[in-house]
Amino acid sequence: MRPAPTILHLDMDAFYASAEQAAKPSLRGKAVVVGGLGPRGVVATASYEARLLGVHSAMPTAQARRLAPNAAYLVPRFSLYRSVSEQVMELLGRLSPLVEPLSLDEAFVDLEAGGTADDSASARATGERLRTAIREVTGLSGSVGLAGSKMLAKIASEQAKPDGLVLMEPGTERELLAPMPVRTLPGVGPATGDHLRRAGMTTVHDLAEAGEAELVRLVGKAHGHGLHRMALGLDDRPVVAERDAKSVSVEDTFDVDLHDRVRVRAEVERLAVRCVERLRSADRSGRTVVLKVRRYDFSTLTRSETLRGPTDDPTVVREAAARLLEAVDTTGGVRLLGVGVTGLADFTQEDLFAQAADARELAARSTVPEKPVAEGAQGGGPVDEEPDRESAEQLAARRWPAGHDVRHAVHGHGWVQGSGVGRVTVRFEEPGGPVGRVVTFRVDDPELSPADPLPLVRDPVDYSSWPASLPKSRSGPLSAAGGESRP
Repeated sequence: MRPAPTILHLDMDAFYASAEQAAKPSLRGKAVVVGGLGPRGVVATASYEARLLGVHSAMPTAQARRLAPNAAYLVPRFSLYRSVSEQVMELLGRLSPLVEPLSLDEAFVDLEAGGTADDSASARATGERLRTAIREVTGLSGSVGLAGSKMLAKIASEQAKPDGLVLMEPGTERELLAPMPVRTLPGVGPATGDHLRRAGMTTVHDLAEAGEAELVRLVGKAHGHGLHRMALGLDDRPVVAERDAKSVSVEDTFDVDLHDRVRVRAEVERLAVRCVERLRSADRSGRTVVLKVRRYDFSTLTRSETLRGPTDDPTVVREAAARLLEAVDTTGGVRLLGVGVTGLADFTQEDLFAQAADARELAARSTVPEKPVAEGAQGGGPVDEEPDRESAEQLAARRWPAGHDVRHAVHGHGWVQGSGVGRVTVRFEEPGGPVGRVVTFRVDDPELSPADPLPLVRDPVDYSSWPASLPKSRSGPLSAAGGESRP
């Protein structure tokens, strides 16, 4: 524990949904749900307006539609979220060399290591200036927690939501934690929380009073010891700048189970290419290719193949994933597919041609038996009697995802409101502009094409000198918007 609240935790407010509201003037102040839109889709993020209606992350989208039928349901735009995240992380990096990202929208910062805070007053000032800078650069809001440890800083940022700042003064931790529910502590999920409740422990105070021995008896030695320390407000974990990723992966859940073996292979190859794109964007390579298959009965199989050296070659990864698929029985249908790469490195196997040759040799040695050829089929590959075919509606939804950007030769930039019955409806508006008008086109209109997201802020304030000097906010100080401190 530190004697000063110089560990900062930043958590952007309803990040994906807030980014969509900032990008689409017609959605500001309205319920927005971002996530998978199919029958098996899950909510990734809901705006605060949608949360008031009971919608929350990890909820099935079908349930969210029943709770908020008039909300805007959008497919995630990760390219936009990553670009905004890079802007935020750059600001954090100017505060300290020790920045520990937890996700696109969340990070710890060691202000003491950056010389930007050494007591409560300087920590509060830095936190408020950071919130102002984020608003000026991205147009979005973030909540800040300040404390003498990572655990308390994260709890403080949760208390600060939305769009606020909470500072926990060192020495007051136990008093502040005491009345909070046990689920406030990291690692206490629904199952552990219910187990503790049945033992008569519902608040952090109850855990502290129970003592370490009793908690060890209830939840085990490792978890019990850590739980008791957290209940006392003790946490000496440092902010770690390098959080080395162990793997890179992508996966898709399909609205309808896939039965056609050719379609399944095509999806695996598409996922392999997407996985390599993520791998390259992180400037990494990997040595082990992993295939994940969830079948119709929810049974999940994983298969892996280790290559001779690290690679970021899409052909090598695609062929390895296809070989792994050959060893998996997909009879009955597939509901989810995933492709990942582990054994990450920051260099690439130089002899890619030799590695590709190895892959072909492995394929030649494969003795996986083929399925029988259907009567009348041409060629020697496996053929299903009733191949899966995407409907026109599914094809349109795949080409024109709801919420994604488009450009029309006449009307300019817009975003997809929805598609169906051979039509796609587009609202033409841009970030920072007025609410735009809606126009409907044929899905094959030659003048309509997908587009890249536009910046949320067209003319951001220059923060190249941050944090030595800070331009005055155009909209005034943000400290009045939800700012709060805990004595």
